[in-house]
Amino acid sequence: MLVAAAVCPCPPLLVPEVAAGAAPELDAARAACTDALGVLAAARPDRLVVVGPADGTGPEVYPQGTRGSFRGFGVDLDVRLGPHHRTEPEPEGAGRELPYGLAVGAWLLGRTGWADAPVEGIGVGKALPADRCAALGRDVAARAGRIALLVLGDASACRTLKAPGYLDERAAPFDAAVGRALGAADVAALAALDVALARELKVSGRAPWQVLAGAAEDSALAGALLYEDAPYGVGYVAATWS
Repeated sequence: MLVAAAVCPCPPLLVPEVAAGAAPELDAARAACTDALGVLAAARPDRLVVVGPADGTGPEVYPQGTRGSFRGFGVDLDVRLGPHHRTEPEPEGAGRELPYGLAVGAWLLGRTGWADAPVEGIGVGKALPADRCAALGRDVAARAGRIALLVLGDASACRTLKAPGYLDERAAPFDAAVGRALGAADVAALAALDVALARELKVSGRAPWQVLAGAAEDSALAGALLYEDAPYGVGYVAATWS
């Protein structure tokens, strides 16, 4: 049963060591993510499932203890997925590293001192169809016990001329609709997000958000929008469902 969810952006720039001199520009986003994780902890879940964007098409499971790294961004910083107070043995398939979105999630959990429940990661392919995302979410929510989700992903990367995807006039309305849906815990609106448009706007959060929509289909969770902005021309949203 899904008891709570937190939605956070996952740019590597959220990690101050990666952002370097620009780190203060995302202080408000970091604070919102901290608040969102506090809502998850308050729900007292039996298991936390971290869902984030990944390459490929299908979902990929990452056990507790899987390592991630920010070395690809020029920073000598490693993270591990799981409660920060536990030292896990290397999981089976330990040669795999967390995708960057899940690595940011692991960093957020470590930063906030997550120690409340076992953690599992699921990387969701950016091309995964909406119906498969929803089915994955339903499967996660149907697990025994109290399940919480940390859902990672960014909105469009096309909000300004200097954005990674340049300026696209469709980006701001798309992001506004996402913000409304996440803030209102509107399952139907998230499930109806246009997959092709999201791909054109370089939205990394579409598939993870639609996993959340599937997981929350039979819940009565209320949403709260904690943060919405587009620094660097990329839409970032933080919200909670509880």
